[in-house]
Amino acid sequence: MSESVSVRCPACRREHLYTAPAYPCVCGAPVAPPLDPHGTVTAVTHRAWDDEWLGVRCAACGRETQWPRPELGCPCGTMLRVPVARAAATGEPRRQAPAARPAFQPIAIRTARDAVTAAAVYLRRLGYRDIRRADQRPPTGIGIAAHGLLAQVDPTVRPATLRDVECLWLTAMTESAACVYFSLAGYAPDARTRADTLGVPLFVLDLTGAPQPVNDPAHELDATGAR
Repeated sequence: MSESVSVRCPACRREHLYTAPAYPCVCGAPVAPPLDPHGTVTAVTHRAWDDEWLGVRCAACGRETQWPRPELGCPCGTMLRVPVARAAATGEPRRQAPAARPAFQPIAIRTARDAVTAAAVYLRRLGYRDIRRADQRPPTGIGIAAHGLLAQVDPTVRPATLRDVECLWLTAMTESAACVYFSLAGYAPDARTRADTLGVPLFVLDLTGAPQPVNDPAHELDATGAR
């Protein structure tokens, strides 16, 4: 069960009860970051990718993956970063046989960061590892990468274009990686046609955070996962 801590906003001094969100590990077990009830709450004044993620180890299978750092929005307008405890080493973790792929637990999308988080959690469910920010910034949206995969997340309100799909595919080709596109607003007709030709999986992220495959390569990826 996710733990809860009392969080006081340093700007307005309001106190909140914060519960750490739990995300599904690829083994099926829920994983939540360990909160530090004695740590210092800080206000988020700027964003840096390295500060957005932290490694959390699954107690069931011992796998460590990257999860978004816990944050809480105060009604005064301040975004609060909740302190995380450093997990103590307790010897070899308990191992168990891999479970069937768990049902995807969507993350409601309110911001561009939510869209990236939803895509990252979905890719982890498919079996991709070491998800991180892509080395090259795409012309639109946000690029994330995993071992052997390059993904683009487009949180804008315009459909992805033919050029968007081709740029993603070309960048992936130079890195000898597969690629996948996530869009909030869908795709232009010629972009979908070109993606089918190139074998690029296309997903639409609805506001609940559930990726919906919209072409055959996406349906195949959703069914088979990472290879």
